[in-house]
Amino acid sequence: MYQELAGRVAVITGAGRGIGRAEALRLAEEGVRVVVVDLSRQDAEKTAGDIGQSGGTAWPYGVNVTQADQVRNMLEETVKRWGPIGILVNNAGITRDNLIYKMEEDEWDSVMNTHLKGSFICAQACQRYMVEERWGKIVNTSSTSALGNRGQANYSAAKAGLQGFTKTLAIELGPFHINVNAVAPGFIDTDMTRATAERLGLTADGFKAAAASQIPLRRVGVPEDVANVVAFLCSEQAAFISGEVIYVRGGPAAF
Repeated sequence: MYQELAGRVAVITGAGRGIGRAEALRLAEEGVRVVVVDLSRQDAEKTAGDIGQSGGTAWPYGVNVTQADQVRNMLEETVKRWGPIGILVNNAGITRDNLIYKMEEDEWDSVMNTHLKGSFICAQACQRYMVEERWGKIVNTSSTSALGNRGQANYSAAKAGLQGFTKTLAIELGPFHINVNAVAPGFIDTDMTRATAERLGLTADGFKAAAASQIPLRRVGVPEDVANVVAFLCSEQAAFISGEVIYVRGGPAAF
């Protein structure tokens, strides 16, 4: 569908599972050479292996995105192997949910560092290749939780911060023909949401059914719903879209 993406090099963080994995598979379908980055090397290898079996090209890395030296080393190796980085999808993220009066400092710090610092480190390191090429696509992963969500002061703040980060990068990098946007998923059926259900003492099916009843389209999302939007934002069909936050949530919330 997006033939112009064939041969481009994409770095996707948090690509071992869930939304990031779906994004890696989706971009690989377009002929993109995908750097599969995940804290778990084993999960990264699984995604990269599946891409290879489908005829695509991928390389796995076990990287902690909050460590700048690890990110830089990964990018330098990638550029030597495949050439300049053209696409960055910042998807790495964690949750450490708690009500504010019980939230520990490490729960705050770990979430903020993974989402915000990690996205900053990766974007700063990748943009220099994009500036040199005068072409690039950066997609950050926000969330509907940026609008506020009980028990997620840390996560909500991080996801809201990513929206401001996205808009600022769009301003700074736009003159170099680099598009910067964000996707903000709603309820997406992933391991993370299933873990949340377990923490709340609910079954995964019951949790999804309750969520679906509040979504106008009456279903929860799947990782491919987000991946399709990311692929579009990386394509030339979205060449005049930058600094935007695209909500992928099945419709506006009804109050």
